[in-house]
Amino acid sequence: MKIKRHGAAFGVVAAGALLLTACGSDNNNATPGGTSAQPTSNIQCANGSLISAGSTAQSNAMSEWVKAYQNQCSGANINYQGGGSGKGVQQFQQGQTDFSGSDFPLGESDKPAADARCKSGPALDLPMVPGPIAVGYNVPGVDKPLNLSSSVLAKIFSGKITNWNDPAIAKDNPGVNFPSLGIQTFHRSDGSGTSYNFSNYLANEAKADFPFPANKNWPAPGGQGSNGTQGIAQGVKSTQGGIGYMELSFATQSSIPYAKVSNAAGQFVELTNDNVKNFLSKAKVVGEGNDVKLQFDYSNTDANAYPNLLVTYEIVCSSGNDPQKLPLLKGFLNYLASNDGQAPLAQQGYVPLPSNIQSKVQAAISSLK
Repeated sequence: MKIKRHGAAFGVVAAGALLLTACGSDNNNATPGGTSAQPTSNIQCANGSLISAGSTAQSNAMSEWVKAYQNQCSGANINYQGGGSGKGVQQFQQGQTDFSGSDFPLGESDKPAADARCKSGPALDLPMVPGPIAVGYNVPGVDKPLNLSSSVLAKIFSGKITNWNDPAIAKDNPGVNFPSLGIQTFHRSDGSGTSYNFSNYLANEAKADFPFPANKNWPAPGGQGSNGTQGIAQGVKSTQGGIGYMELSFATQSSIPYAKVSNAAGQFVELTNDNVKNFLSKAKVVGEGNDVKLQFDYSNTDANAYPNLLVTYEIVCSSGNDPQKLPLLKGFLNYLASNDGQAPLAQQGYVPLPSNIQSKVQAAISSLK
């Protein structure tokens, strides 16, 4: 039986994402080559080398950004390794990276060590790469997009719903003939911002059914742990009855169908670029000073606001940066936050920053010392 692919609204995403060869790697060394990057007037060139690591969710974007910057700036060398958000934060704290990518802002347990590394000023959270989290599934014979409420998802991922023919799933999907098929959930086995944001969505939208706090280490029992998002995508793709959470580009590249999920009003929201933007635009900046830490509004009842997403932050020192590297650090990050840097994100499975957040990020980068 054939599973029909879902996601026509993101048709251009798959084409854009397939151009990016490094997206599935947890060890992504972004270097020049591959697709040709067009020159851009917003790049301020500087010489030197930068080392970065962390979020695999932003690997597609970072690969293209590095190529664009290095193609225009022959004296620059930027090395981005993946490894996951948890590893990226740890390496930043230990001074092994000049900046790191993380799909969650620095929390109470992480910020003291990050601030200490910076010595003369606090570490900053700079949102740079917003992206939707797709809930992908493999259910033979199902040929239409599924509706999966936050309550049902909470029960599935905590082991309370174990078969696809469960009445709670059927209730939200009238006319769909579900097979008697065991559910196999896939979650990240490594520290992951995708886990943090997906568990945060469930913890806020389905508190009664998901009594676990948001956590970069998957908090619920059971299921199959997989290293990296690519591991989850491969697990779902190859397992009848499989379901997992993943960045959109991994679902589109693997032709994995993904669900509509419910919002605070119980309405099922389709994963589209505009719907993700609508939800993100209501986020509040809750960081202090130049820290652009965001807080999502999960109480949003807009039927056109997709509530299951993440934002990758670049973690960087506000001051205390190596003076030899500072021009390149600011030049590269300024390009990422510019209109020229943000515009291509929509073709890669991400969403550009809303202008109100973008301007705060640009101001913070200009202040780096």
